[in-house]
Formats: sequence, C-alpha cells, structure tokens
Amino acid sequence: MSGFDHESFWSARYRDAGEDYLFGTAPNKFLASQAERFGAGMQVLSVADGEGRNAVWLAEQGCAVTATEISPVALEKAAKLARARHVAVDLVQADILNWAWPSEIYDAVVGIFIQFATPEERVRQLAGMKQAVKPGGVLLLQGYTPKQLEYRTGGPSAVENLYTEAMLAEVFGDWEIALLREHEASLAEGAAHAGLSALIDLVAIKPSTAFRQ
Repeated sequence: MSGFDHESFWSARYRDAGEDYLFGTAPNKFLASQAERFGAGMQVLSVADGEGRNAVWLAEQGCAVTATEISPVALEKAAKLARARHVAVDLVQADILNWAWPSEIYDAVVGIFIQFATPEERVRQLAGMKQAVKPGGVLLLQGYTPKQLEYRTGGPSAVENLYTEAMLAEVFGDWEIALLREHEASLAEGAAHAGLSALIDLVAIKPSTAFRQ
C-alpha cells in the first residue's frame, strides 16, 4: 500500500455518505462494554476516530478526549456530532502513520477498526499507540480477524492487515493483557459495518514505571 492516499480515500467515503454517518453515531459496542474503564478527568486518545462516534461517547463519560483523523471531511462531521451532543472533543487532523506520537500522556488510548495499515506500517502505528499511554494506563483495540474475509461485512480486503490473537499477544507481551479474544458477532454500525463479523478484542495495561524492565 506504499503511496496509497489515505486522506483522499477516506474523505471520499465520508463525503459519499452525505448527511449520514458511515459508521453510525452510536459508540462501538465493544468500547461501550468497557465503560467502567473510563471516568471524569481521564485523558483519552481515540486514534483514527472517523466521524466522531467513539470520541463523543468518551467525552460523554467525562473524559478529556483527543481524536485524531486523517480526513477533514470526517473531522467536520465529528465536530457537528460533538456540538449536537453538547460535549467538547479536541479534534486533530493527523496521519497516524506519519505522526509524532506523544509520550506517556494518556490514561487510555483507543483504536477501533484501524486496520488499513500494511504490516510494516502497523508496527509503527502500534508502537506509537503504546508510547502514548501513561504507565498504568490502558490500551483498547477492536478489529477483524482473517475469518472476516469470508463475511465481507466491513474492514479491509487484505488478509495481512487483519489481527490474530497470536500477533496481538506478541505485540503486547510486555504489558498485562486483561482481555484478548477472537469471536463472532453481528455488527450494526452504520452502513459500513453491518452483519456477522469475525472480531478480536484487546484490553492491555501498560506496566507502571516501577515494574518496567
């Protein structure tokens, strides 16, 4: 995918949705199921957040939310959603594959269906996400497994972009893995994620400074 224009691709998709939200306006179900991990005053980063559904929900939990997104079209729609729901979100236009990731400033970093990176790009992306979490903080991911290619109800078409339990266990082997599971469930997240899907969930906790090697 070298040279692929992510901004143009995603802006076109969000623009084509018109007034509708491509992935809906409700939060991702897995993220909402982890609500007890979020609370007032937490600093949270939502990565490649799209049209704002997850960042806005996080802000409704009382979190101070920063949301990155490469598409200005999506950011405009996210701002509109935040205004409608009466919350504030710090919206940042950024290409997360070429971004100066902050270091250890977020209590939580969230990545929901961010699998349009090649394996080489994913190494940098996940390293950046890990870097951004404070010691003792949490990182949450939901994505698709290779079985998703049988369902074709969302996600990338390249099998190498998809997550496996073994791959995530290796990447986060130096953290405490609180949850890592592959499963199948029906999604109803706008027009883009609809139907039976092959999913993987991760909740990983960064070691506190005292316990890091």
